[in-house]
Amino acid sequence: MAKKERSNYPPETLALYDALIDSIPNFERKGAANPYTSVNGHMTSAINKDGKLGIRLSKTDLAEFMEKYDTEHPVSYGAVMKEYGVVPHDLLENTEELLPWFKKSYEYMSSLKPKPTTKKK
Repeated sequence: MAKKERSNYPPETLALYDALIDSIPNFERKGAANPYTSVNGHMTSAINKDGKLGIRLSKTDLAEFMEKYDTEHPVSYGAVMKEYGVVPHDLLENTEELLPWFKKSYEYMSSLKPKPTTKKK
C-alpha cells in the first residue's frame, strides 16, 4: 500500500518494500518519515536513515539469514539492532526469495505477547 511520502528514501526502495508488505494480507507499512512494519506492537522491519532495510528474526533464523546473505546488523541512531539483519539490495529486488524470510519475521513477532498500547483512548 503506497503512502504519502515525507521521507528522503529512494522511491525504488519504498516500492520494493511496499510490494513485499503487500504480499502479507492485512499488513501495512507505517511511519511516513521512517518506514517500518509491526505486529502487536513489535517492530518486524524498518528502513534506517541510510536506506537499508532490516528485518527482525528469531535467533536461529537470524543466524541463518546473516550467514546465507553475508550481511550485518543494521544501525539506527547509532545503535546496533542485534535482532535484525540488513536485507542486501539485490535480495530486496527479489521479492520471491525474500518473502519467506519476511513471513518468518511476521510469524515470529506475531507469536510474542502483544505490547501494551500507549495510545490514550
